[in-house]
Amino acid sequence: MRILVLGSGAREHAIITALLAEGGHEITAAPGNAGIAAEVETVRLDIKSPELVAELAVDGGFELVVIGPEAPLVAGVADELERVGVPVFGPTKAAARIEGSKSFAKEVMARAGVPTGTDTTASTLDDVRAALDASAPPWVLKADGLAAGKGVIVTDDRAAAEAHAEAFLPDGPLLIEEYLAGPEVSLFVLTDGTDVVPLAPAQDFKRLGNGDSGPNTGGMGAYSPLPWLAERFGSEQAFVDEVVETVALPTIRTMAEAGTPFRGLLYCGLIVTDAGVKVIEFNARFGDPETQVVLPRIESGFADALLAAANGSLASAAPLEWRDSAAVAVVLASEGYPGDPITGRPIHGVDEAERLEGVRVLHAATGAGEQGLTATGGRVLNVVGTGATLAEARERAYAGLAAISLEGGQARTDIGAKA
Repeated sequence: MRILVLGSGAREHAIITALLAEGGHEITAAPGNAGIAAEVETVRLDIKSPELVAELAVDGGFELVVIGPEAPLVAGVADELERVGVPVFGPTKAAARIEGSKSFAKEVMARAGVPTGTDTTASTLDDVRAALDASAPPWVLKADGLAAGKGVIVTDDRAAAEAHAEAFLPDGPLLIEEYLAGPEVSLFVLTDGTDVVPLAPAQDFKRLGNGDSGPNTGGMGAYSPLPWLAERFGSEQAFVDEVVETVALPTIRTMAEAGTPFRGLLYCGLIVTDAGVKVIEFNARFGDPETQVVLPRIESGFADALLAAANGSLASAAPLEWRDSAAVAVVLASEGYPGDPITGRPIHGVDEAERLEGVRVLHAATGAGEQGLTATGGRVLNVVGTGATLAEARERAYAGLAAISLEGGQARTDIGAKA
């Protein structure tokens, strides 16, 4: 299959790696990064331009376009690809509002009867202060729109909550949500607007520092599977089945009934509370860094499932085959991330890391120049370890990380440790 993958991060590198592992596919990435460019053809392109993406897809004879990040979805890239007849894995602009607007997502959940926390919408700082007065800490404040993973704060500090509100209110309203206590789980489901196929659960680590300390980031690591789910639900599969029945299917059906069918990847961000599983957010695309630990566990059927979701034939698609394995991803970030990362510094040791058994280095923000490989953004690399057990996968991931050097680089040392 001739496939175009849109995006430039480790998530897209993971998608491309999974597709290449199947064999038989011709893949192009736009715009890609240094690591992706070493493996497949890359094209420099504004992927938020529906017209430019559609022109490339038609002229290039692509049989499937896979949209990685959220920005092209919110810009309506999938709509234009549908209009010109190119199968696209990713929802329309109207359906992508489930990520692009937190308040819209809450409205969908209310209509679908999906379990979630209570919330208040605030458009002014006075609204925020009134909502904080009416609730007890810790407070959860979320920017309503897209904020590159940095629009959420969970804090006991009233001043920090108000400062967060002041920073994001100029861009739109905030949601002040009920704090839900419990471990977080990410579950991806492929959907064609009617049927759903769940992938394996994963857990990511959003805080910058060990022990979930420091500011929120786009994600500093992840692991899959989650053995502790079996203790709570009897088996990981029982948890997945519950989420499909109480969250994914009701949401997909509600969106279809409203005339905004959702096709692509519905990311269910969940909290396992004492009162049951509740949704904290929906995203309209593969999560990062969870994708980097879920996709290595797929044995076969990935490309066919993506195409089936795009063309409405998921019910008749062959089931995904899974490896009995585990994966752990550790993010290497630049100095200064998530605030003002220092870029341009050289990266050494990637080739040495990839020579280790069970280690794969996925590029998130890298460039190649006269100095060799350099960091071009905040989250630079994902070092992924795979193995028969989580312990083995984790050991391999950190062995790979130890082989890599980046001046001022930041990485957590506790990814997957508790599991």
